[in-house]
Amino acid sequence: MSTPAPVNQPSDQEPRSDGVPETLRTLSGITWRLLVLLAGVGVLVLGMGRIFPVVFALFFAMLVTAWASPVMKLLNKFLPKVVSMILALVLIAAGILTILYVVISSSVAEGPKLVTSIKSGISEIEKWLQDGPLKLTDERLASLITEAQSYGETAAKGVGESLLASVGSVGTLVIAGSVFLFGVIFFMLTPNKIWDWFVSWLPKGIEEPVNVAGGIAWGAISGYTRGIVIIALADATLVFIGLTILQVPLAPALAAIVFLGAFIPVIGAPIATFFAAIVALAERGPVIAILVIVLTVIVGSFDGDVLQPLVMGKAVSLHPLAIILAIAAGSIALGIVGALIAVPIAGAAYGVAKYLTGRDPDLPFPPTQPFVPSTNP
Repeated sequence: MSTPAPVNQPSDQEPRSDGVPETLRTLSGITWRLLVLLAGVGVLVLGMGRIFPVVFALFFAMLVTAWASPVMKLLNKFLPKVVSMILALVLIAAGILTILYVVISSSVAEGPKLVTSIKSGISEIEKWLQDGPLKLTDERLASLITEAQSYGETAAKGVGESLLASVGSVGTLVIAGSVFLFGVIFFMLTPNKIWDWFVSWLPKGIEEPVNVAGGIAWGAISGYTRGIVIIALADATLVFIGLTILQVPLAPALAAIVFLGAFIPVIGAPIATFFAAIVALAERGPVIAILVIVLTVIVGSFDGDVLQPLVMGKAVSLHPLAIILAIAAGSIALGIVGALIAVPIAGAAYGVAKYLTGRDPDLPFPPTQPFVPSTNP
């Protein structure tokens, strides 16, 4: 019995009759998919922008939950869950208020002296610009000062407008505060139930990837939120010790400025330490000012090379350039608020993208294990 001749099946490797190169076809496919994805993200961002106070209240509730949850878990070993949550929130609030009191009291007590020293330092810089190698004329220097003042006023006005727009009316503030309060309570008491309920509404095929991606995002946000406080305290302490050794006046107020600046990674602390260099120039001369700049470099290197990998681990494994771009984009979109929250969001997005594209060695994608709903309370 003769075997029938095999029928030639069309192969994906054969050139198509329309003459379009396969590379161009692949690139166009990727492009339109990216455009659809960006359109979806844009619609999501616009929708969230309409209810921004509520979204920000929920996000801030997540940050407070990240701070308080470890304390609550520790207390829950000895106390009931609700009591542990209340005590954890009280302890975190007390810690935040204590830090704010120290920072604000240092700034208020030495504020007038600090302003005077900064003005004297700026005058020294102006004198150097005129008498030094640049030889700037009075007209050119005045023009530069006017441009800098105009830029500063515009930036301050933009920050103020963004904060006012975020807060809105008193009614909006009350609603956002209520959302924040209840968000913290339920995030701490029943986080798994809330997340499992959300995942249960998804199609079965994507339950497990979304579940893992959500865990990655939360790990990045919570790890960054806890770590940045430790890093800010460490940066401020190191700067305070260095300024004290160099006998730079107003060290407590300058360390407080560095503490606040450190909440914007990579660029915040160095910019804040710039004020310390100006004070050192006015009070101690150019040699001490240069040593303060060297101190800034040392603290920045210790921050990036030791503290962040040690404290945050893989929570935010972003290149410094990516961090700077994220901060720039966040500040343009939402002002100072955007600059503060840009890095944890970018870190979460990067971790999720690594997982979904199969580039995370610890979490293969697609998952090999079936989705099992959590039974934890």
